Amino acid sequence: MSQAASGMDLYAAVDSETVVERNEVILIPTGIFIALPLGYEAQVRPRSGLALKHGITIVNSPGTIDSDYRGEIGIILCNQGKGKFVVERGMRIAQLVVQPVIHAELEEVEELEDTHRGEGGFGHTGH
Repeated sequence: MSQAASGMDLYAAVDSETVVERNEVILIPTGIFIALPLGYEAQVRPRSGLALKHGITIVNSPGTIDSDYRGEIGIILCNQGKGKFVVERGMRIAQLVVQPVIHAELEEVEELEDTHRGEGGFGHTGH
């Protein structure tokens, strides 16, 4: 919605009002099909306003659209709010961010080099 925005808004292409009950997960169509160049992906991300005001998020956030996918973009909405949420046709429900992808080449090794952190994770560093 602004010139400096990172994401492009995605709109609901539902035929009629669609109710997303509390704790429900539902697929919402967008009516959008894209063709990305090789070496890019599109990430589907939640809208912060819907998250803050209504508890609406995207279950697999960020959702990934690969460069070889040619189907319709669908948004997997989840209602974590306190009540039902109504999706109407033309409502902004997500945003799409296009990013370059680096394809790594994996190499199997017998062991990894040691680091100060080692195997500590999930808050292990105290930060």
